[in-house]
Amino acid sequence: MTKVKKEKGIKEEEAGATETVGTEKSYQELIANINPIANPLATKKLSKKLYKCVKKASKLKQIRRGVKEVQKFINKGETGIVVLAGDTLPIDVYCHLPVMCEDRSLPYAYIPSKVDLGSSAGSKRPTCVIMIKSHEDYKEAYDECFEEVSALPKPL
Repeated sequence: MTKVKKEKGIKEEEAGATETVGTEKSYQELIANINPIANPLATKKLSKKLYKCVKKASKLKQIRRGVKEVQKFINKGETGIVVLAGDTLPIDVYCHLPVMCEDRSLPYAYIPSKVDLGSSAGSKRPTCVIMIKSHEDYKEAYDECFEEVSALPKPL
């Protein structure tokens, strides 16, 4: 009887592994679900760079995650790159953050997926806002992202 249960468990694990591989969405599919306020939207190349920078920063505990925490540290005067997820609903949750960033001249950009943003930060939970702080260990990647995000055209 126990052998049957083990075999079922193994089959379920194999099925789960194949399902996770097939759920990867392309950049174009993710763009189809973004909010009307998601501007400036990072390109596919810049999104990958931002995900990598978030991953490096999260290993060194140099990120601020979530609307409440990011808002608190923007008000305190902390600097960094603010990365917002473009598929967050309702928009009212975080629509005040771009205005705060512009007032304090912080660079910010929208990326298409909050699930990808959360997973790049090392969390299973989707995250709609992350602030990346500067650090010496990943200074090169941070500066490159900072320049590209600053160069994005701001909305009117």
